[in-house]
Amino acid sequence: MKTVYFDNAATTCIRDEVIDRMTEVMKFNFGNASSSHSYGRQSKALIESSRKRIASHFNVSAAEIVFTSGGTEADNLVLRSAVRDLGVTTIITSKIEHHAILHTLDQLVEEYGIDVKYVDLNAKGDVSITHLESLLKSNSKQLVSLMHVNNEIGNKLDLKAVATLCKSYNALFHSDTVQSVGHYKLDLQDIPIDYLAASAHKFHGPKGVGFAFLRKHSGLRATIFGGEQERGLRAGTESIHNIVGLDEALHMSYTHLDAERVYIQELKAYFIKQLKAACPNVSFNGQCEDSEKSTYTLVNVCLPMAPEKASLLQFQLDLKGIACSRGSACQSGSSQNSHVLTEILDDEHIKRPSVRFSFSKYNTKEEVDYVIEVLKAFITD
Repeated sequence: MKTVYFDNAATTCIRDEVIDRMTEVMKFNFGNASSSHSYGRQSKALIESSRKRIASHFNVSAAEIVFTSGGTEADNLVLRSAVRDLGVTTIITSKIEHHAILHTLDQLVEEYGIDVKYVDLNAKGDVSITHLESLLKSNSKQLVSLMHVNNEIGNKLDLKAVATLCKSYNALFHSDTVQSVGHYKLDLQDIPIDYLAASAHKFHGPKGVGFAFLRKHSGLRATIFGGEQERGLRAGTESIHNIVGLDEALHMSYTHLDAERVYIQELKAYFIKQLKAACPNVSFNGQCEDSEKSTYTLVNVCLPMAPEKASLLQFQLDLKGIACSRGSACQSGSSQNSHVLTEILDDEHIKRPSVRFSFSKYNTKEEVDYVIEVLKAFITD
């Protein structure tokens, strides 16, 4: 059976070169990085070398990179410590953030009674900068948390504009950049952001490892306790092969970024063109039709079909070997509508099936043709 993997926003396959590097480390560098003997020192050297090279991609110091198990842990570290240790009492966010943000905020409201304010969105899911500024006009200790690239609809936030605005009001700014790190270059000397989160498996690295960027002298403290790893900010024996894999995947992503971005962008444009031709009544959620306002890696489509037929769509696509997402992968097993689409779609379109297709360098136009053929046959049958 033909198979097509169009769910790269959920996770990506690991590059062969990354697997080779990780295998080498697992075989020859198994020492505990906290040990003082040569095996430990070798492992520690690998970690610090990776930290330094990762930091160089963002024009920051190595001390500002803290390794985590992924984006979710990095988000939790920033939000929880900001409230507990920095005295943040108000957090401004949006209702279409990843659940790593929204569910953490729910917990912080329960534990600390913080005030959560939601910035207005337009019909396409874009953040209202005007409303954000009005929310920032407060005397409370504030933190803004807004994602760079939305994981479901692909909308891009102007990080520099928001970071600069937050700075002008003395508010801290955190961004979940899980969908953009490895796909966009971010100069954090030019962008005055305080914190960001990243995850290796979104840019052809291993699962279970990511990092938080914490601006120097952030004042944040650990949320996981035990040893003194990561300068006391994240206890636990380091997963050396995963950290090296993260480093290698990020380095390769940025080394080949320009060529791979052009290729994937053309693939996305081809997908949109072919889908419009095959299904004239299709609509696109968020800004994913706009190459300037949306990431080049995904498209979220609302398909014209009756609800009773729509319930079989995901099953039919899977039956034909096509991997994609009804919403984000975090929600695909849920019977509930996507919280992102619920916020931006009208009553008519929310009843229709919406599917996210996300692309990588490993996808082809032939795969696009096959998916369009399957979709057209199912819709018109």
